[in-house]
Amino acid sequence: MRRRGRRLRGRHPRPAAGRAAAPRPREGNGLHRRIGPGARGRRRIRGKDRDRRRSEGPRDDGLDRKDPEIGLVNLLLVRLSSLGDVVHALPIAANARRSGARVGWVVESAYRELVDGNPDVDEVFFADTRNWRRRPFSPRTYAEMRSIFRRLRRFSPDATIDAQGLWKSAVLARAAGGPVVGFGTADRRERGSVLLCDRTVKPVVGRHIVDHNLALAEAAGIPVRVRSPDARFLLGRPSPEADAFLAGQTRPFAVYHPGASRPEKTWGEERFAELARLVSDGGRMSAVVSWGPGDEERAFRMSKILPQARLLPLLPLAGLARVIAASSLFIGGDTGPLHLADAVGAPTLALFGSTDPDHNTPARNGPYRSPGSAIRYDSATGAEEVARKAFEVLAA
Repeated sequence: MRRRGRRLRGRHPRPAAGRAAAPRPREGNGLHRRIGPGARGRRRIRGKDRDRRRSEGPRDDGLDRKDPEIGLVNLLLVRLSSLGDVVHALPIAANARRSGARVGWVVESAYRELVDGNPDVDEVFFADTRNWRRRPFSPRTYAEMRSIFRRLRRFSPDATIDAQGLWKSAVLARAAGGPVVGFGTADRRERGSVLLCDRTVKPVVGRHIVDHNLALAEAAGIPVRVRSPDARFLLGRPSPEADAFLAGQTRPFAVYHPGASRPEKTWGEERFAELARLVSDGGRMSAVVSWGPGDEERAFRMSKILPQARLLPLLPLAGLARVIAASSLFIGGDTGPLHLADAVGAPTLALFGSTDPDHNTPARNGPYRSPGSAIRYDSATGAEEVARKAFEVLAA
């Protein structure tokens, strides 16, 4: 009786003795070739899907598909938070999209405005990791995690970039099933998470964090054509609150952001108020005070010290971007709104304190479009010195 699964004679010739069989050519893209043969979780393109893709022909969406190494691929980007870090990861998606890739992004729900509706992102996966940690054994947590893992598998990435380097981002990247590119051990806050990477990238010494991120893109086989973060797509979204505020705002005006995620990153409301008086140049430059969740007290204190300044209402991200883009200058610390201002093209002045001088530096975390528009301060730095730098930025 013939055994099931037996090879049919003549259909599958065996290689000659002492000679290895020629490798089967792989359809699709060059990402796996660049990541290496040891990558796990590679996606197999079924013949039926391959025939369907060929019959559909190339998509007429204005993308550059001339690079023979890329072709049409699925790229997954994992950068969950925070606002400034998500801004710094935008060029990864932009370059992948321009190379013809279909881009997916895993992000925290709090930063969905930067990703959802972004023309460089095709599919968004919202991960509520903060609530998952608060209620790890809740049925809702289990259901949400199971749902996102299924969706990530369905997206079936040809490569995944973990641009965060934490356990939570590494687990989500690995759950998608494709080979994972990430930072090396020395460039991770949670070093053990490197175990879930297939290929690691050495830190780019002395360069901006945006360049670190773009090194990940290059390691995944994506040619880098654009480098600067660009969030100007936010300006096209309707924001009645921002429009109403701008209608009553005298021009020109500068936006001051005294808040920060950590107290040691703040310069102080009194010095911000004194800076605004100096920059106003006798009332010719009006002042606007911006703030975000958790910054209310600092913003209110500054507005009391400087009554002539207008306090910005709490706006959605698109509204904040619109007000900042209309300003003549944005001044703030190493915060998300500062990097948002840089990404929408507003002139910016970044203030860097003494926190982690080896890691948080103007060269690494300052405005990317205008790297010279940053100043490091200490307890002896007065408003006059910062005002001189502000006038330099305004004159540029």
